[in-house]
Amino acid sequence: MNKELFGVSTNLSEDLAGILPDGLPAYLEANRERLEQSPRPFSDYVRRKLREKGIPQQNLFLAADLSENYGYKLISEEKRTINRDIPLRMCIVGRFTLDETQEALILYGMAPLHPRLPRDLVFITAIMNRICDIHEVNELLIRCSQRPLLKNTA
Repeated sequence: MNKELFGVSTNLSEDLAGILPDGLPAYLEANRERLEQSPRPFSDYVRRKLREKGIPQQNLFLAADLSENYGYKLISEEKRTINRDIPLRMCIVGRFTLDETQEALILYGMAPLHPRLPRDLVFITAIMNRICDIHEVNELLIRCSQRPLLKNTA
C-alpha cells in the first residue's frame, strides 16, 4: 500500500515518534497543509477520483445498484450508512485502485480492507484484478463461501 495517505506518511510510529501530547498542537499547526482539512473529505475525494476517471456520478450509482437520490446523498455526506458494503460498491464500480479504495473507506470513517479477513481478501483480489462489476464480485464472493455485497436499503 502507498506509504503516504493524504500527504502524510501512514507509518504513524515514524511520523509521531518523539511527539509528546504537549507538542501536538505545534505539530498540527506546522503540518496544517499536509493534513485533511475538508469538512466533507469523503465527498471531495470520491468526486475528484470520479472526475479523474471520467465517470459520471449517475453512472456510478446505476452500476453500484444504488438509487440516484440515495447515491447523491451518500456522496455529498448528507446521508450516512453504517454498512461498509455501500461505499465499497461505489469504489468497485468506480474502478478505484486498492489504495484509492482504502483511502475512501478511511475518509468515510470505516475500516479499510484487511487481507487476513476472508471476505476482505476477496474484495482485495477483485479490485487488484480490475473486476469492476458488482455481479462478478458477488459471484466471486459466493464461490469463496462469503456473503455477497448487501444492497442499498434506502
